[in-house]
Amino acid sequence: MDMIELINPMAENYAAKLTTNDDALLQQVYQSTINNHPHAHMISGHVQGQFLALISSLLKPTYILEIGTFTGYSALCLAKGLQPNGELHTIELREEDAQTAQENFSQSAYSNQLFLHIGKAQNIIPTLQKKWDLVFIDADKTSYINYYELVLPLLNKNGIIIADNVLFHGQVLTEPLKGKNAIAIHNFNNHVNNDTRTEQVLLTIRDGLMMIKKKTA
Repeated sequence: MDMIELINPMAENYAAKLTTNDDALLQQVYQSTINNHPHAHMISGHVQGQFLALISSLLKPTYILEIGTFTGYSALCLAKGLQPNGELHTIELREEDAQTAQENFSQSAYSNQLFLHIGKAQNIIPTLQKKWDLVFIDADKTSYINYYELVLPLLNKNGIIIADNVLFHGQVLTEPLKGKNAIAIHNFNNHVNNDTRTEQVLLTIRDGLMMIKKKTA
């Protein structure tokens, strides 16, 4: 199914121009992915990356979980706010992407705080035994609800879950809904919206980000 242009390209370019520049490593990772990866469109863009970095810097998390590493760009953004004793655990199913990400991590000042796990997230998450301050979900769309239900009980009181691609190229706006991924994302969005345990805001950054936190008593 075709992608729907959700945001005026002039507005996107204006936002990118007035957003803090990526550091040298992030620029390198981004450009290398764009130039060499057959699915380069999956990488978080500059504005989204800086948004993730800013949220992390505000939260100052000790434990970050990322579901879906790709080439490591978003993990490197999220690491910006890590506490000195903090850890970022990221999970990637594809070994080739994991290898690329690990090479990129090795060049980072946070390399000793980045832990890359290869395999199925649903199997790996229960083994990590952490309470998460920040969770970024950006993996297979049909499993979003499963990932959400896995991590929500492990989320710290003031922790935040951020889910990517919640507009799924605009396909969630079409009627009738077509395609398993668009249907899965639509179901996830409704699942979160109907969850009495949490509150959320859907942001129209890039392909849509859902920020979710537990309700306070």
